[in-house]
Amino acid sequence: MVMNSLFSLFYILGVYYLISYQLKIKKAADSAREAIFPKTKSEFDSILIPTEWKEMEPLTKKTKSYRLVKWGTITALVLLSLLLWMVISTNWIKSSFFTLAYLFFAIINLIHHRGNLYILQRGLILFGKYYSFKRVNYYEVEKIVRWHELYGLDSSVNNGYKLTIIFKKQLFSSSKFVVIKDFEHLKQIVTLFEGYGIRQSSKSQN
Repeated sequence: MVMNSLFSLFYILGVYYLISYQLKIKKAADSAREAIFPKTKSEFDSILIPTEWKEMEPLTKKTKSYRLVKWGTITALVLLSLLLWMVISTNWIKSSFFTLAYLFFAIINLIHHRGNLYILQRGLILFGKYYSFKRVNYYEVEKIVRWHELYGLDSSVNNGYKLTIIFKKQLFSSSKFVVIKDFEHLKQIVTLFEGYGIRQSSKSQN
């Protein structure tokens, strides 16, 4: 009974996460049309997304990655519902709780957008989530040269720039980063940040 209740709680939290993630991606796709940066192909190609280190793709409702999130969310909700039905109607959970937990989190983690960085008039979109500029604390820039933690992970990353954005009052993760391949595009981003009052940390200035 306790295990069934625990798994039911997992199910509710999982459904909430999937639906909220889908809504965030939908809002980001709607907002991305108003982006100041990136707009051109060269600007998209200048942004590398960890951990695949592939060039950023546009975020629209017609792109493959968006459709995967949309239909993947529906599929995941069906699979989680079937899993919950099996738990409630059988005694499987008593002997296979860890197997069920693994399946549960594997299904949740299937829904993942590749990532992106958009700068808008009043905020930015980072990894499919919108943040107002008021929520941004500061940014850091690190040149990716030998001995840097990212150097050597992929040839396209070497000699690029790690751009880290640090947020205010984040419960779990206080920062996220992308890699900018060249200085010219990094300068465009930094100029926009400074224009909107987002400052560089003293650590990365030194």
